[in-house]
Amino acid sequence: MQKLMMNSRKRIGDFEVIDFVDDERIAKLRQKLDVPSPMEVKWNHWEYGSEMEELRALYEKGKRNQWNASDDLDWETPVSKDEWVGNAGASQIVQILQRMGADEATQKAALFDEMAYVVSQLLHGEQAALQICGQLTNACPTTDEKFYAAQQTADEARHTEVMARFLSEKMGTIYPISPVTKDLLDRLLAADGYHKKTLGMQTLFEGIAMSVLDGLASQMTNSLFVDMIQRVKLDESRHAAFGVLSMRRAVQEISEEERQELEDWAFEILEALNANQQLAMLREIGPKYGVDPERWVRKVLSTEGWNMMNSWMYMHTVMPNLKRLGLVTERTEPRYRELGILSDIRLEQPATG
Repeated sequence: MQKLMMNSRKRIGDFEVIDFVDDERIAKLRQKLDVPSPMEVKWNHWEYGSEMEELRALYEKGKRNQWNASDDLDWETPVSKDEWVGNAGASQIVQILQRMGADEATQKAALFDEMAYVVSQLLHGEQAALQICGQLTNACPTTDEKFYAAQQTADEARHTEVMARFLSEKMGTIYPISPVTKDLLDRLLAADGYHKKTLGMQTLFEGIAMSVLDGLASQMTNSLFVDMIQRVKLDESRHAAFGVLSMRRAVQEISEEERQELEDWAFEILEALNANQQLAMLREIGPKYGVDPERWVRKVLSTEGWNMMNSWMYMHTVMPNLKRLGLVTERTEPRYRELGILSDIRLEQPATG
């Protein structure tokens, strides 16, 4: 297995992090808008009936649960950095500022900025998902998968619309994409074949999105924010299920060599996501509040029980789904544990049937 973004890595204590600090390089990465993508377009063998009953049921559920971002949210609800938009105790930057002795107004503003940053990263991920799902309608081999990928494409368009409007109208800013996220999403867009695209987007990134959305839904207090997140979360739960259902079948049909390649692909992406350790966010908004990003990441990494706290985002959806697919084995389990991605739970047997 390779490590991604090797020229942006360094050590903080005993932990290897990815930390982009070259502004010119970051700008160049963000300005790269064209991503070459070898894409195979696959007919469905002229079979228009359902081959995957569970996936057709998921498609029917998606049709029933459509919503309109313009009509179904109360856009008159005010959102202000002068009010607590969420639970201060769940905010990394607020906890840092509390230790620094910052006043309450500063803490409220910092939480507002942190939420704007997080939703901005979700927004950029939704644009990538919109494009990758468009690719999957071409690449998927069965009618059920093509139907659902097409439906998800519409979902991702709606998510992009609603988050862009919320950030522009209610929060007043859209933060640029994290360089680590941009690099990884470019790799997904450029990946060959539907296996890597489905695994990378539906199982990995949608799984991470589910954990972030659940955290936001439970910690945020603004009613418009919560309503938007809850609606997006319902869609995303179907998307993650699509990934499991389609990949479960695919994993059973591929060779052991191909399965190991997917296992390594998943590990490389999650290792790189984990290696950023909030450095991108702290470098973006930390200077505004006098926060030294590297100093505070060092503190977090040395906290007792850090591994268990760190693993929550991955254990919420991503790792259980990877294990069900048989894509976490004795080869990769110890590496996930060492990185604080996999917590101390029993590995499940791969999905069958």
